[in-house]
Amino acid sequence: MAYDLALADEIRTVLDGAPEVTERRMFGGLSFMVNGNLAVGVRGSEGILVRVGADAAEELVRTSIATRAVMGARTMAGWLAVGPDGLGTEAELSEWVQRGVDYARSLPPK
Repeated sequence: MAYDLALADEIRTVLDGAPEVTERRMFGGLSFMVNGNLAVGVRGSEGILVRVGADAAEELVRTSIATRAVMGARTMAGWLAVGPDGLGTEAELSEWVQRGVDYARSLPPK
């Protein structure tokens, strides 16, 4: 599956060249890693995958447009899927990307 190149570029702009951020192709898309931990990924034309941790994920599923991320038949604990309808503005995208980056920064570097 090809990923949304324009969305990947928008995420790069949000990340503004943060030195601890790297990119890796995985899960059929493009993932942005912080200190070796996956923070956010571009999922084809389906929007983004955001790592927020289990507690935050439960709250955000109740209070936002995000849904639990599913890969194959498995629901991913601590991960959210945010579709294009939740990424309509630069501020919305930036908020989701920052959540993923903040969580990844809270983890030990790999």
